[in-house]
Amino acid sequence: MFRPTALPQILVTGGRGQLGHALSGVADAPGRDELDITNPASISAALDRYSPEAVINAAAYTDVDGAESDEAGAHAINTVGVRDLAVACRDRGIRLIHISTDYVFSGAVPGGGDPATAPALEPADLTEPTTAYGRTKLEGERAALEVYPETTVVRTAWLYTGPSRDRMGLTGSDFVATMVRLEHERDELNVVDDQWGSPTSTQALAGGLLEMLADEKAGRVDACGLTLHAAGGGRATWCELARAVFDWCGADPERVRPCSSEEFPRPAPRPAFSVLSDASWRAAGLAPLPDWRADLTTAMAEHARVAR
Repeated sequence: MFRPTALPQILVTGGRGQLGHALSGVADAPGRDELDITNPASISAALDRYSPEAVINAAAYTDVDGAESDEAGAHAINTVGVRDLAVACRDRGIRLIHISTDYVFSGAVPGGGDPATAPALEPADLTEPTTAYGRTKLEGERAALEVYPETTVVRTAWLYTGPSRDRMGLTGSDFVATMVRLEHERDELNVVDDQWGSPTSTQALAGGLLEMLADEKAGRVDACGLTLHAAGGGRATWCELARAVFDWCGADPERVRPCSSEEFPRPAPRPAFSVLSDASWRAAGLAPLPDWRADLTTAMAEHARVAR
C-alpha cells in the first residue's frame, strides 16, 4: 500500500470493516461502539475526541440482499448517517471523503453493446439503482454533497481483502477469500459469467485514498467537491476472477464453470455491468489503481508471504 510521508490526521468511520482495517495503520479507525454515524452525538464526540483534519467515511450498510427487506435500516446508515456526518464535518471544517459503490448504476450496458468492450462508466453517467442498497447509497452521496459541497465522493467496486482477512481478524468473507476456500473444498463450482465489473483490493483503494490526501496536503491536487471512480483497472466477470484465483493457487481454472445469473437468483439483482472508468481519478491528477490482475497477484502473494 502507498505510504506517504506527509498525511493529514485521518479518522476512518467503519473502522472494523475491511477498508477501515486497511487504513488503520495510518489513521484512527474506531469501531461502531465508539463512532456510530447513525447517532449524531456519537459523531460529535468522536470528531471532538480525535480532532481529525480529514474523515474517510467507510461506514455503510453493505448487506445487499438484507437491504431489500430492511431498506429503512439501510437508509438510516447509508443516507441519514452520511448526512449527519457531513454536517458535523462541515461545521468543524474537516475534509470529508465519502466511499460509495458501483450499485448506484442500473447495471445496463451502455448503448446495449458487448460488455467486454462497452465504455466503462463515468461519474456523470446516468445513475438508476435497481436495489435498496444502491438507492440508499446514491441518496447518501447526494445528501453529503447537498449539505457539504466540498465532500469528495469516491465510488469503488468489487472490493476484496482476500484470504488474509482471517489473519487480520476480519469477520465475514469476500469473493476472493471464498474462492480460495472453495478451491480446497470442491472439485468444480459454477460461477456467474454474465456480470462485469472492476475487482479492487482494499489495499489498492486505501493506498489511492492516502495518496489523494497526501497530494492535497502538499498542494498538488484538489479533489474537493468531485465525484470520482477508484477501482481496479480493466474488467472481469465473476467467473474470470474466480479462475484467476484458482490459477494463482496452482489449480486448474477450468474447474470453475461459467453459468448465468438466472441460475443464482438473489433477493437483490446484481448489476450486469458496473465497470468503472478511472478517467475522473486521473483527471484529478491521481495515479490510477493497478490493473485488477496485477492487484490480485499482489494481494495473494502478500497472503502467501505472511502465511509462511
